Amino acid sequence: MTQISDSGEGFRRKRRRELLTFAVLAFGIWPVVAVGVVGGYGFLVWMYQIAYGPPGPHDVRPAPPGSAE
Repeated sequence: MTQISDSGEGFRRKRRRELLTFAVLAFGIWPVVAVGVVGGYGFLVWMYQIAYGPPGPHDVRPAPPGSAE
């Protein structure tokens, strides 16, 4: 049976591992995930607009002759 101890060395090792894990997540994995999500969304919008056209008014008619426009 293992005994729970409050040794300073074990605490320092655990804290160091947690800080390293946080650094890898905060500065390595999550930025890559964020760029991937934003890039993926942009790609989906781009493909949608290729298939269905850009947003905007679709029934634009020329102004009648003699109008102020």
